[in-house]
Amino acid sequence: MPLLPALTKTTTELTRTFEEIPAERKEILKQLAAYIREKRDVSQSINLVFICTHNSRRSHMAQLWAQAAATYYSIKGVHTFSGGTEATAFYPAAVKAIQEIGFEIEKGDAQANPKYKVKYSPQEAPVEVWSKRFDDAGNPTSGFCTVMTCSDADENCPFVPGVEKRIAITYDDPKASDNTPQKANKYKERALQIGREMLYAFSEV
Repeated sequence: MPLLPALTKTTTELTRTFEEIPAERKEILKQLAAYIREKRDVSQSINLVFICTHNSRRSHMAQLWAQAAATYYSIKGVHTFSGGTEATAFYPAAVKAIQEIGFEIEKGDAQANPKYKVKYSPQEAPVEVWSKRFDDAGNPTSGFCTVMTCSDADENCPFVPGVEKRIAITYDDPKASDNTPQKANKYKERALQIGREMLYAFSEV
C-alpha cells in the first residue's frame, strides 16, 4: 500500500542508508522485528506502544514512522501508540520536522495539548496523536510491545502493566538544541534517524 508521495521519497532514500545504523543497534531493532513476526503468526493485531518521558518528541516520531513502515512493507495488523510518564504536548519543532519529511498534519483546536491528525498514506485513516500517559485509556492494556525511546523513561518506568515485550530503542533528545541555531536541523536529523531505524526493523520482518 502506498505512502504519500513526499513521504515515499523520504522513505526510499532512508532504505538506502541502512548501513549507517551501527551493528549493535541493528541487533536491538531485530528484537522488534522478531516480536512483530511472532505476533503476526498468532494474532491479527500487533500493538506497539512507544514511550518517552513527556510524550512530546521521540515517542511520537517513532509511533508515526512505525505505522508508515508497516504500510511501506505491507505488514498488516500493526497499530501504533505512544505515551509518557507524564503528559505535556506534541512539541511544535517535532511536528514541523515530521511535516518536512512528508507526513501531512492537521492540528486540532485545543491550545495546551492539541490532538493532531497525521496522514501518511492516501488509503489509510490518519493517526491521531497527542501527549498522554502510557496508561491512557486510548492505549492498549494487554498484549502489546513497549518500545522505550528515551533512557529516562526506561529508568523511571520500570513496570508497564499488560506488556508482553519491552525493548529499549533510545534516542538522544533533540530538546537539547532548543534555543540554538541548530534546532530545526537537529529535530529533522532525529526524525530521519528514527525513520531509518523503524524502516530497518520492519524490513527484517
